[in-house]
Amino acid sequence: MTSITFKNNPVTLVGKHLKAGDKAPNFTVLANDLQPVTLNDSKGKIRLVSVVPSIDTGVCSKQTHRFNEEAGKFGDDVEVMTISVDLPFAQARYRSTEEIGNIHILSDHRDLSFGEAYGVAIQELRLLSRSIFVIDKDDKIAYSEYVSEVTDHPDYQEALDAVEKLKAKV
Repeated sequence: MTSITFKNNPVTLVGKHLKAGDKAPNFTVLANDLQPVTLNDSKGKIRLVSVVPSIDTGVCSKQTHRFNEEAGKFGDDVEVMTISVDLPFAQARYRSTEEIGNIHILSDHRDLSFGEAYGVAIQELRLLSRSIFVIDKDDKIAYSEYVSEVTDHPDYQEALDAVEKLKAKV
């Protein structure tokens, strides 16, 4: 596994490192209205999961805007989620002020269910490490990226290409 740093300081990720071909673990996160959301809720769709440490920071906001823009082009067979540990109330405020409407913004604040299942929970900070997962309709990981420096951008194009490749198989 790639070593992960946050502002150039090494951090410890809790959970298993997932790679293409692995079964995508189920998880429970919270929607902005505090309702539970699981991976199974979007079964039968291609899922792009964008993971950010905190929605209100510069790189995280740019990442969220980029995938919101791209989600508008994907169609109904692709679901795009941004997951962070921000409180659902803060995410709802962000969503409304930033006019994010094409993706689901979800909170892993309650119990780090997603973070631990996908190996992105930062032990020292109780944040999620920046990462991207593309999950196919059969709940297999088609693409994963654990960004080695949490404050850097992910490889947007690789993730988008993975989604397009899955869409082409349909």
